[in-house]
Amino acid sequence: MIVSSEQKAVSSKNPGRNSMSKKIFGLSLSAMLFVLSFLAEAQHAAKTPRIGILWAGSSFANSPRVEAFRQSLRDLGYAEGKNITIEARFAEGKLERLPDLAAELVRLKVDVIVTAGTPQLLAAKQATSTIPIVAGGAGDLVGAGLVASLARPGGNITGLTSISADLVGKQLELLKETVPRLTRVGVLWDAADPGGARNFKVTEVTAQALGVQVQRLEVRSPEEFESAFKAATGARARAIIILQTNLTNTHRKRIVELAVKSRLATMLGESGLMDAGGLMSYGPNYADLFRRAATYVDKILKGTKPADLPVEQPTKFELVINLKTAKQIGLTIPPNVLARADKVIK
Repeated sequence: MIVSSEQKAVSSKNPGRNSMSKKIFGLSLSAMLFVLSFLAEAQHAAKTPRIGILWAGSSFANSPRVEAFRQSLRDLGYAEGKNITIEARFAEGKLERLPDLAAELVRLKVDVIVTAGTPQLLAAKQATSTIPIVAGGAGDLVGAGLVASLARPGGNITGLTSISADLVGKQLELLKETVPRLTRVGVLWDAADPGGARNFKVTEVTAQALGVQVQRLEVRSPEEFESAFKAATGARARAIIILQTNLTNTHRKRIVELAVKSRLATMLGESGLMDAGGLMSYGPNYADLFRRAATYVDKILKGTKPADLPVEQPTKFELVINLKTAKQIGLTIPPNVLARADKVIK
């Protein structure tokens, strides 16, 4: 480029003007880079998936399951605060809070809601018909009307059920093998839980096939526990199956104390509940169910619709026996039952 002598003269006479132009250009460039950086960060934040966790109990009581879920997410390549965000809401045992907590997760625009238990799932379903919901080990999803079928759930709910075809049968068989001359078993559950009556019906049908009578022990509050056990002993029941509901899980220690006092064998449905001192538990490994729930979340975040993901059943079951409790109620665990235990508490 050829610069004339006149242009050089003008340039030499206005050095401040050139300096100002350079400053303006520099500021404009900086501003443009800042805007581009801001937009890039905003775009990245907008793409970070948000997972909602809805729980009826307390964060402490359910931490093993939640931690199993989080670890599985890490194994799948997700890191909280980097490429995923988790919003956890706990009702602390107050089921009436579930609808508000579910609605809060919807307002946060989470990409998927993870929960378990019929009350939680019903609250989530009522709050949204579009956000995918993954069950991490719930009860009878078909019977509760939450999915059309296990193979083709339809709608926005899928995940894992804690029910298997022979679960109740195994629990009753173990009790029959453990308690001599067992002919009557009480079944304790929360009458307010939508799945309680359905689970009792399954237990009743299975018990008839095994030659065992079952006794309905419906409760609605902790104040009714004592009368339920009096009814059981009055009818000469020798064992109690405690169906998993929010009420029975929350107050399991009180229930077990009454069982020991009444010298009744207790059967729980989860090893994680044995901290209360129950005699035995047989059921699915819930930590494993929540680990598997993370794979559902991964598929959904990658574009798979929940309606196209079949509901799966448990594959891992655990038998835990408490010898200390057996001694307290004057019961000797047969060697053949003891040999099948995954864990023995002494």
